[in-house]
Amino acid sequence: MKRDVRILLLGEPKVGKTSLIMSLVGEEFPEHVPLRAEEITIPADVTPEKVPTHIVDYSETEQTDEVLKDEIIKANVVCVVYDVTNEDTIDKIKTKWIPLVNGEAEKGNKVPIILVGNKSDLRSGSSMETILPIMNQFSEIETCVECSAKNLKNISELFYYAQKAVLHPTAPLYDPEDKQKSCFGNPLAPQALDDVKTVVWKNTSDGVQDNGLTLNGFLFLNTLFIQRGRHETTWTILRKFGYDDTLELTDDYLYPQLRVPVGCSTELNHLGHQFLQRLFEKYDEDKDSALSPSELKNLFCAFPYMPWGAEVYTAVPTTDEGYISYRGYLCQWTLSAYLDIHRCLEYLGYLGYPILTEQESQTAAVTVTRAKEVDLEKGQTQRSVFLCKVIGPRGTGKTAFLQAFVGRSVNKGNSSSAFSPYTINTVQVSNQEKYLILYEVDVETEVLKASDASCDVACLMYDTSDPHSFDYCASIYKQHYMESNIPCVLVASKADLPEVKQLHGMTPAEFCYKHRLPPPLPFSSLSLDSTSKNIYTKLAWAAMYPHLNGSDMSNTSFWLRVALGSAVVAVLGFALYRAFARQK
Repeated sequence: MKRDVRILLLGEPKVGKTSLIMSLVGEEFPEHVPLRAEEITIPADVTPEKVPTHIVDYSETEQTDEVLKDEIIKANVVCVVYDVTNEDTIDKIKTKWIPLVNGEAEKGNKVPIILVGNKSDLRSGSSMETILPIMNQFSEIETCVECSAKNLKNISELFYYAQKAVLHPTAPLYDPEDKQKSCFGNPLAPQALDDVKTVVWKNTSDGVQDNGLTLNGFLFLNTLFIQRGRHETTWTILRKFGYDDTLELTDDYLYPQLRVPVGCSTELNHLGHQFLQRLFEKYDEDKDSALSPSELKNLFCAFPYMPWGAEVYTAVPTTDEGYISYRGYLCQWTLSAYLDIHRCLEYLGYLGYPILTEQESQTAAVTVTRAKEVDLEKGQTQRSVFLCKVIGPRGTGKTAFLQAFVGRSVNKGNSSSAFSPYTINTVQVSNQEKYLILYEVDVETEVLKASDASCDVACLMYDTSDPHSFDYCASIYKQHYMESNIPCVLVASKADLPEVKQLHGMTPAEFCYKHRLPPPLPFSSLSLDSTSKNIYTKLAWAAMYPHLNGSDMSNTSFWLRVALGSAVVAVLGFALYRAFARQK
């Protein structure tokens, strides 16, 4: 809502513009009226709407056309004053003054206008019969007030309506030309509910259902408020739910403050997941546990833009029909919260999270994790989302590796231009469901920036059929990971092709042994067997237990824990112990 109101009075000479201002301020009709009143500021505490109000007079004889244009630009509302006893001043409203104020303004950007019929003390009847056609012709006219500066009739009401036209404007709410209404949820007082529902029920065929208001009933109710001049009621509703004077959600609502310290990450918590689950169930109209493009469009219908583009269909798991599955839906939200939490909060704001869940803001749906350094010190993490950078020379098969993670072939469905550099899916680690994000680093040069290397686990990929491929991975490891706390896993891609000798000082296996890394893991996008799929689980394990980076990760026992679980390792260890005892 605006913090002050600037009212400009226009009209033909001698209609009483200056007299109206001086009668308001002096509370009596002035004996001597100057050609133009100086700008007057009325303090907030003496105005009905409790905002400072500036009243500006205009005189054609004293001011230039340039000054007039400047005042119109600065005005929040224009009062066009006419003489109720002079038909010519009424004709000038539509032929001169309204075109002057809004002649070049586009629909939706017009300055609101109040028509002021002065000198009502000199006329026995009303001028409204002549004024109504003008009001019907120009949608920017908020209302018409007949008054008298001489006997102080309706003077304060005039300026109250001018304030109201600024603070509770009609134009964003109701367009009389096409009868469009735009409103939002209305918290009604319990004692008024029965009366309200009765009014709606009598005037609409489908306005009341199950003892409550339907959307049509709610829109009818607010249309009634607007048509009866109770704009403040509808604006109170809209502002409660975060809308500004242009019916745009405010930045304070869409982007609540959330501090994310360095080394911490952001994840959706159980409250966020519950909200998103209810939303999915509502818009999954055919109950097939997937969202078709039309269902997804309906889900985001309150947005001013489509938040998910075509790349989402390559970033998350989808159904055989290419629809976003429930798991894929949660994956995309998880990816959004991890990569750009402020955009994610904006999305939740458009979906009405704080209103529907009765939370203070969207931040209630988010958890900020503790710093990664603390996780390393304690040897455990509470995070559920981990980022893996997939790094290797071009042509290695990184895109195929990412797409295989979400169960797709690079040749299925989308063209290469639609591929996202990210994929995300769930992985089971120690009987816990975790989210693993894979990011394909696009290698331009031999030198990789530190920001491109930063992650929870690095996947260094080389092509077993290209003799020059591993050398790049070895170089990247020495540059960024050899002295860091970031675990590394080497993947030998295109394992279905004949392996060639890598032109490096040592073999990949020798390199891994020297640097106490797990041996290279073979991967082929042509045969996604359990061995290939286990790579993603191993990446998630390495990210979840970064304190094991080094010798422990190179041990066979570590990967046994990854593949078999701790319980199996314990049984296996006991069996080995018994066998060893028998030999003794």
